[in-house]
Parts: sequence; structure tokens; C-alpha cells
Amino acid sequence: MSRVFNYGTNHLTIGICLDIAAGKTKGVINPGASDSIKTSWLEVEKIVHSHNPVYGINTGFGPLCDTRISEEDTSLLQSNLLKSHSVGVGKPIPQEIAKLMLITKVHALAQGYSGIAPATLERIIWHIDNDIIPFVPEKGSVGASGDLAPLSHLFLPLLGLGEVFVKGERSPSIKILKANNLEPLTLGPKEGLALINGTQFILSFAIKAVQRLDNALNLADLIGAMSLEGLMGSARPFDERLHSIRPYKGTKLVAHRLFTLLKDSEICNSHVNCDRVQDPYSLRCMPQVHGASRNAWLHLKELTEIELNSVTDNPIIFNADDTISGGNFHGQPLALPLDYATVAAAELGNIADRRCYLMSEGRYGLPKVLTSEPGLNSGLMIPQYTTAALVTENKTLCFPASADSVPTSLGQEDHVSMGSISGRKLHQVIDNLEYIQAIELLYAAQAMDFRRPLKSTPVIEACHELVRQHVSFIQEDRVFATDINQLHQLVINGDLLATANGAAQKHNIKLNNDDEFGIY
Repeated sequence: MSRVFNYGTNHLTIGICLDIAAGKTKGVINPGASDSIKTSWLEVEKIVHSHNPVYGINTGFGPLCDTRISEEDTSLLQSNLLKSHSVGVGKPIPQEIAKLMLITKVHALAQGYSGIAPATLERIIWHIDNDIIPFVPEKGSVGASGDLAPLSHLFLPLLGLGEVFVKGERSPSIKILKANNLEPLTLGPKEGLALINGTQFILSFAIKAVQRLDNALNLADLIGAMSLEGLMGSARPFDERLHSIRPYKGTKLVAHRLFTLLKDSEICNSHVNCDRVQDPYSLRCMPQVHGASRNAWLHLKELTEIELNSVTDNPIIFNADDTISGGNFHGQPLALPLDYATVAAAELGNIADRRCYLMSEGRYGLPKVLTSEPGLNSGLMIPQYTTAALVTENKTLCFPASADSVPTSLGQEDHVSMGSISGRKLHQVIDNLEYIQAIELLYAAQAMDFRRPLKSTPVIEACHELVRQHVSFIQEDRVFATDINQLHQLVINGDLLATANGAAQKHNIKLNNDDEFGIY
């Protein structure tokens, strides 16, 4: 591991954050950040000894903010906070998401506004570096005052409480600490509050969603181009001149990618002078539809990166005489774009389903349900039922969680973001989208085979060949769920995109012409 990231001082991007989680980059605290952390920690000690009331340091929490806490109880107050707020329920979140929570929390605390002890940060980094990941239940956060419940579970292991995953096995935290000759920590004033105030649960789901949706967007263009070839559609709607007079960033990028993917295709060139005036929208309007989803993705990426480098604690400690109780913990800035991105992801599935239906209709020289012997064989009639079901399920998940708010904390926290739900729902929609894309890939490869001996372009042909290495041409009915699951693996493992990118590089084809659509 040669790359190093300095928590608290370097600019953290989505790509770097994912690389730290994957062990490709090591996160460290450099002397500059260490000095800021220690200074902030010492300022909190001054507040404790001064007896000036500061929220969460020498007062209770939420509606108990007017209750004073004695100097000798300020440490007990912090450990009680983690215990009482550990009320999450449901299945554990993915371990990668929990690890991203640790990474993003360290980066926020290391900026020196939270009064965290250096030893506490060192212990969290130990968890990251050794891949000892806390158990965090998926439900229980309302996305304001920070992601209180999930962050409390995330940091119970610091106290020797809760559970952790080690090499995929779930164990009591105290057992793992003892096995590594470590003792539970005693939290100092403000530390518990600093640990659980923040948006790291929402943020970590957003980070992973940006990566997953980026893959889905690239696949949408690639599989869409394969479907267009199977349907003998036209590449003229992707002409750069058309999109220069309605210049949305996402639309222009998709048009460039589709035009490049289809340039000099034998299939496309074989019907240049046909009497088909224009294609159905699911083919012709890919730049506009896929592009709109790309614009939503770009918005989510930009706001996620701002949040990655923000301090979302409360109160903020500038110095012992200058603290501010504000609302940087509120999840609304991410809740709204997460809900927007959920709709954007669902729409990618919506238009893909329409292309599957179009390929099964028996139009444009294709046989009905893409089989040579319809009737005896149902062919690819029924996989589109699955895409229809998944599309509808996604529509039900598109209601914006951020449009709702249920007051909590006896009315002290009277408007909450529900952004934690927004983040989880987006991943559910992407899960469904990936299956829809696998099914469209099944249709597109079958449709292309009916255009032989004509060939497409090097990138599309390489992808078709990859499909045929895993799923054979459909001669007669078989258990299509097996085929779908095979192609789903190509989608989620990145094999299809890797094949496309490899072919593009080999033939000096540039599919992306805008560096803004990257995660580093």
C-alpha cells in the first residue's frame, strides 16, 4: 500500500474514501491535524473546569439540555449517551458501509472542532486498519441530531460493548479487544456526543450509491446500445449537433457515448437508407432519459463530496469561550438529493423495461418473443414480466422519505430529515435496477444474434462475446432464471464494464469525454 491520505487536512473524495475502505489507501493523522485535535480536546477540558454551560459537555441532551451535569459526572454522561442511544433494529448494514462510517467520522473529527481525544481517534483508526468492523443495525435513525442510533452502535466497541465483524464472523467486542491486548476506552467530556452527532450513516450510503449508480449509468448506455443494434435503430439521434442546442451535461455525455459505441457499426450502416423515419422513445431518447439520470447523479456526487469534507458535529468548539450549538448534523442537504437519485435510478429501469418489451414484440424483423419457434416455445416472453414487477416495486420506493418529518426528543427536534431512509431506499432501487439490466442484456444479446452475419462495433461485439461465454443463444425454452443470475453477476461484478473498457482502450475509443463525471 503506497498511497497515504491525511485525515483532517487532505481533501477527501468518494474514490479515495472507497479506496481506504478497500485497503488500497492508508488513512493517517499527520502532525498538523494532530495539533488541531489536541488543541480542541484541551479547550473542552477548559469548558469543564470553567463551569460555563455548554450543550452536551456539562448539560443533558435533547430536551434535557437545561439539566446541569457536575464536573465529576461529565465522563459518565458520555458513556451513558452511547448506551442509551443504541436503539437500532433490523439486519446489520453491509460491513463496507459501516467501515465507510468509521472513515468519514475520523475525517470529520480530525478537523479539530469536536473536542475528541487523540487516543479515541487512534482506536477508531485501529478498527479501520485491522478491518474490525462494528455491527450496526440498519433501522432507527431519523437523520437529524446526527444518525444517533447507528453511530451509537458503531462506537459501542470503544467501550467494550456491542459486537464486531472479524473476517466475516460476528463476535462480542470485548472478546476481540482482549484478543488484541486492548482495554475499553473511558470517554472524556464531549466525546460521546462528538461520536454520535453527524451524518455519517446517511453519508456512507450516499458514497456507495454514487459508485453503484455510476456503474448502472455506464451499463445503461452500453446495454442500451446493444438493444438498439438488436432492433436496428438509428444512431442519428446521438449526433453532437443535436445536443449542442440543448446542452445538458448528462445528455451530452450520453449522446457522445452512444454515438461512439455505434460508430462504423455494420448493423447500423446496413439500414441507413431504410424508410423507418424514427425510432420509439426508449431508443431515440436515451440521451435525454439516461442523461437526466446522470444529471441527478452529478448533483448527488457534488453534495456528497461537500459532506465528506464537512464537520457535522454539535456543538462546534472554536475555543473554550466560543462554541456554537447549531444544526450541522441535520441530514436534509443529503436527504433531498438521495431521494432525487432514487427517482433517477428507477427511471433507468423504467426505460430498460420498455426496450425489453420492444424486443419481444416481433417488430423490425425480429421474431416474436425472440425465438425461432414461438408457440411451442415461450422464448423471452416472461423475463419481461420480471422487469415489469421490479419497475413497479421501484416506483413504490420512490416516495421521498425527506418529504416526511416526525418530531422527536419531546419536540426539541421538531423537524427531521429521514435521510437515513432515503439512503437505504436508493440502494434497494439500485438492487432492482441491476436485475433489470441483466434481463435487458439477455434480450439484447439474443436480438443481436438475429442480425448475423452483420457485426456491431468492437466494444459491443466484445460485450456480446462475454455474454455468450456465460449464456448460450436461446434455441428452445429453458430455466431462464439461471441465465438471468449469470448475467446479473456480470453486471454487479463489473465484468461487463471491464470488458467494454478493455475493448475501448484496445481500439483507442474514448467513451467518456467529461472528467467531471468521475469519483476521484
